[in-house]
Amino acid sequence: MNNQDLANLIFPNIDKDISYYEKLYPERDLKEGSVVSRFAPSPTGFVHMGSLFAAFLASKVAKDTNGIFYIRIEDTDQQRKVENGIENIIRDLTNFGIDIDEGVIGENKETGNYGPYVQSQRKEIYQCYVKDLIAKGLAYPCFCSAEDLDEIRQMQEVNKEEIGYYGSFAKCRHLSIEEQMRRIQNGEKYVIRLKSRGDITRRVKIKDLIKGELEFPENNLDIVIVKSDGLPTYHFAHAIDDHLMHTTHVVRGDEWVSSLPVHIELFNTLGFKLPKYAHLSPIMVQDGSSRRKLSKRKDAYAAISYYHELGIPNEVVQLYLMTIANSNFEAWYQSNPKGSIDNFKFDFKKVSTSGSLFDLDKLLNISKNYISYLSKEDLYSRLLAWSKEYDEEFYDLITKYKDATIAYLNIEREKKKPRKDYASLSEIKTGSWYMYDELFMKSDRVYELPSNISREEAINIIDLYMDKYYDYNDSQEEWFEKMKQLSESLNYATDMHSFKENPDKYKGSIADISNVIRVVFTTKTTTPNLYDILKILGSERMAKRIDLFKE
Repeated sequence: MNNQDLANLIFPNIDKDISYYEKLYPERDLKEGSVVSRFAPSPTGFVHMGSLFAAFLASKVAKDTNGIFYIRIEDTDQQRKVENGIENIIRDLTNFGIDIDEGVIGENKETGNYGPYVQSQRKEIYQCYVKDLIAKGLAYPCFCSAEDLDEIRQMQEVNKEEIGYYGSFAKCRHLSIEEQMRRIQNGEKYVIRLKSRGDITRRVKIKDLIKGELEFPENNLDIVIVKSDGLPTYHFAHAIDDHLMHTTHVVRGDEWVSSLPVHIELFNTLGFKLPKYAHLSPIMVQDGSSRRKLSKRKDAYAAISYYHELGIPNEVVQLYLMTIANSNFEAWYQSNPKGSIDNFKFDFKKVSTSGSLFDLDKLLNISKNYISYLSKEDLYSRLLAWSKEYDEEFYDLITKYKDATIAYLNIEREKKKPRKDYASLSEIKTGSWYMYDELFMKSDRVYELPSNISREEAINIIDLYMDKYYDYNDSQEEWFEKMKQLSESLNYATDMHSFKENPDKYKGSIADISNVIRVVFTTKTTTPNLYDILKILGSERMAKRIDLFKE
């Protein structure tokens, strides 16, 4: 009996050899330098900020090089799989504008010629490669129970030896082929282990695209590559998949750095070309006087649903992620505030090796800037989509008053320096509710008049304004000139300079007059340009609001 007999016994139904799959998944027809990258999540929930960061950069480097970015679902751990897990992941990625060129695009949906892209559907492929390793004497069945492994670990701890299954501790490695076959035929449970050829006294070196030169002891552990249920471990499956899908770059968190010796040995043993690795340091947050890793349990803003609920544009999150990814991006963006992120080329060499500090205030400032440059039509369209999902009442109002809403959104938008008062779509309702009669009527309507103006004086000002100085057809210049005439007629200074020079000479200034008008019609002391607000409201609605003020 030989290793081939053992391989045939373990995998009697595998009738293909590895050459079949090498031909089935040929080299990709891409230009030299094009990157093939991937995001390979487990379907265990939703995408969080750290995962989104890795996926975004993987997609960005592929796009920059006219390459391929694909999605592979790593679901070999079936116990952790959650309902709709795949659908949630794809939705989260596409919601943030991450373009998927290939792979899984939905539940039971995929595109591309290198699938299946779900690992649980690739079982036969993995078994073919495992069968080949067993036939070559590079892998073997291990019958050790959990109790056996625990006993080995305890012995190693007592003797202060390296923990793991290796050397003389790898008891099943030294079984004869006959003994292995006999135990399999007797129905004993087993896993398949790699027969490591590594030596912990030797070093392995690799150049990480972010962290630079890395050096480790070789892997000397006989790691499990196929579990007792016949599915591969992550380590083994990812090596097969990255090879057959011709992945050139692996962008992932640096929690995987410690696994590099194992991965390098797997690729070498299988005869595969090693992809280039880029390990990202975790995104950090300031917690008191110390820093810690961004946590989806502790930090609400670690969940990307947080940004959807607030109504922060997807592009804003991408812009912010690029500011923490590349140190030179912020200067580029300041010079190109309306520029597309597609025009900026990502560089692994400019990624922090120590982990970036997450700054929500900075993200919100970027959002204010981004929203300020959107056209009125684009902003309205985004507001409509957001409110339809998160604020049905506001959705109905902005649908009913579409033209008025667009006009309001356009106030001070077309200036060289547009107004930057909204960091999110949800803030628009907070800032503009008074423009909608339905909301205005049911509000508390607390009128905060200037301290130097009584209610009676305010009524006098508003009545005189409507009787003698208001004309819907006035231009902004004509309107402002009449505001000065109104102020002068009531002994209010027509400019702030005059008022500051002789405050006792006047009852107040034109600013007080403007604020009275603003408060009566909006209840707010600050709004966008008052002339535009009044223009949108119109005389009929203004008259109704005066009546409400006088009640």
